[in-house]
Amino acid sequence: MHLPPIRSITAALGLLVAGGLPSQARTTNADVIVYGSTPGGFCAAIAAAREGASVILLEPTDHVGGLSTGGLSHCDSNQMVRSTVMGLFDEWHTRLVKDYTGRGLKAPYNPAVKDTSRWTFEPHVAMRVTMRMLDEAGVTVLTERRLQSITKDGPRITSLVTKDGTFTARVFVDGSYEGDLMAAAGVDWTIGREGRGEYGESLAGKQYPKKKMNINGFDGDGKLLPLLTTKDGGPEEAGDKNIMTYSFRLCLTTDPENRVPMPKPDNYDPARFEIIRRYLASGGSVNQVGFDPYPLPGGKFDGNNSISRQFSIGLVGGGTGWHAADEAGRKEIWEAHKQYTLEFIHFLTTDPAIPEALREKYARWGLCRDEFAAHDHFPPALYVRESRRLKGLHVISQKDIIESPEKDDPIAISSFPIDSHDVQRIALPGGGVINEGTIFPVRDKKRRRGYAYHVPYRAILPKPGQCDNLLVPVALSCTHVGISSLRIEGAWMVIGQGAGVAAALAAKSDVAVQELPYPQLRKRLRAQGQVLALPDAAAPPPPAGSVAPGSLPGIVLDDANAELAGDWSRSTNFKPHIGDGYVFSGENGAKGDGKAAATFRFKVPRSGAYQLRMAYSAHESRATNVPVTVSSGARKQTFAVDQTKPLPAGRRFRPIDTVELQADAETTITMTNAGTTGFVILDAMQLVPVKPGLKTGE
Repeated sequence: MHLPPIRSITAALGLLVAGGLPSQARTTNADVIVYGSTPGGFCAAIAAAREGASVILLEPTDHVGGLSTGGLSHCDSNQMVRSTVMGLFDEWHTRLVKDYTGRGLKAPYNPAVKDTSRWTFEPHVAMRVTMRMLDEAGVTVLTERRLQSITKDGPRITSLVTKDGTFTARVFVDGSYEGDLMAAAGVDWTIGREGRGEYGESLAGKQYPKKKMNINGFDGDGKLLPLLTTKDGGPEEAGDKNIMTYSFRLCLTTDPENRVPMPKPDNYDPARFEIIRRYLASGGSVNQVGFDPYPLPGGKFDGNNSISRQFSIGLVGGGTGWHAADEAGRKEIWEAHKQYTLEFIHFLTTDPAIPEALREKYARWGLCRDEFAAHDHFPPALYVRESRRLKGLHVISQKDIIESPEKDDPIAISSFPIDSHDVQRIALPGGGVINEGTIFPVRDKKRRRGYAYHVPYRAILPKPGQCDNLLVPVALSCTHVGISSLRIEGAWMVIGQGAGVAAALAAKSDVAVQELPYPQLRKRLRAQGQVLALPDAAAPPPPAGSVAPGSLPGIVLDDANAELAGDWSRSTNFKPHIGDGYVFSGENGAKGDGKAAATFRFKVPRSGAYQLRMAYSAHESRATNVPVTVSSGARKQTFAVDQTKPLPAGRRFRPIDTVELQADAETTITMTNAGTTGFVILDAMQLVPVKPGLKTGE
């Protein structure tokens, strides 16, 4: 069973609201109005309605549900502390699974098990569940109601004007990705990235974890090639107005009975992808070009922009003007992203620069006949990962996530890793091209998930003198580093629920949202199933910064001392690390070609047995069989290291094995990516003399 197109839903709801009466009798007033039906928006609407408030949910487009119903079908909560993400989020997923089992199908996952397994579903099922929950709560849903203006009486919003009606309420919730309502209300907001000194964030400013590409980014006239954004990335410590990459989440299939051929782009220009041809011609890995497909039920795939690749389906720099654009301007930016997506896939499937086997692989995918029928099967929602951000009563920063997670007024717990996609693609005047702005996931390495931290009520509150009846749960008050963790549908759902409960209580008590007694709010949040206590088992934050090699015992071989061959990139994202950072080769799920190698050459002071230890950042995306060969004199030993295994608690290195080394001969240690799958990490090696009777690991 499938829902009718959203336009039909809109028409039906319009008749329901109007009741066949003249336009002046239509319901345009409510206790709470939510603008924007994103996951944070629709959960705010449901939560407010369940508290007894009358609620109107206004959506500026014809699509309800944002990314949760618009193609993002691999739920990122596998990287969160799921036991803390409950309430409407948990109910929504439980009902998704019941939709499958109720039709006699296999459950795609078990939401009762709060592990790190992947939770996946189909977009049309997510839409059906969302609309039923809204309907059951008694929320009036009106689509294609784009904000034009608001009216205010002092700090209070009195009405919201759309091109198809004016709506009044006691309390308003901005559920939009862009913060359109808060901007219209005249409250303080920001966009872009802070400098490192503004909030003391090491991950602020410019970030260069990806390897520089040794290619020329300029054409014969000295102009930037297409797909590059600038030749000056700006000062490394400074902020700017740039935001992370937007893209679509594609719903794809290879099933011939459900497959719709991928549309061919109009006016395709092969020259647009000259930079990728130069990269591949320079020896760049073809695995660095493409997108990430996540398997879904129904023989489908969720195609996502790859955070780790050099080139993917995200249009770097393409969303910079989105927040400020009017309806026509956003349509133009949306179409530009669709055009780029179709052109990129056309390039992957037709261009001779792409190996034939890879061209054939991508050519097998098409759109899904049973998804997004009203939109020609292409996803209707652009993935707005970041836009405006409120500057409210509390600004969530890196410190709140890593160092000071507990707050006195929590409305939800968030725990997605700090994680940002590319922001700029820079042609370096001295030669080379580099992607800037990526923050690879910063998380608890042992538990493979982000750090749990409170989202305080103050972070969704504007300053009272600016507006006293507005809550902002999606474009909430945080830094760029903060939104890099908060920008996930699961977090927005629980924060939205908190905002909805607060809105209903403030409307009922007729008080400013800033004056709502927190104990009253906390009581109702708990009654709606929210978890507000940080988990006891939360791991302590990782030690900050780097560890000096000279401060460690034995012979320490830092990655900076290695002879590198093949494709390696440098990073400082995972901390602590030995020295100034570490290097890595490969990518998640990619096969190693054996060309990447790192070699240390040295002599030991005394012959004998040494314990070989390795420093690396353990993670599920790492290779499980990294080849390490130790040669000393005539003796040669080879080991396979599983880099998914965590280091011993409190240790900088993991013991690998005992090796026999000769003082009168050169010793070499070589690590390669031969036969590996996933990332290969080199931070440092350590050799410690083994005393008689000492066991490995001591």
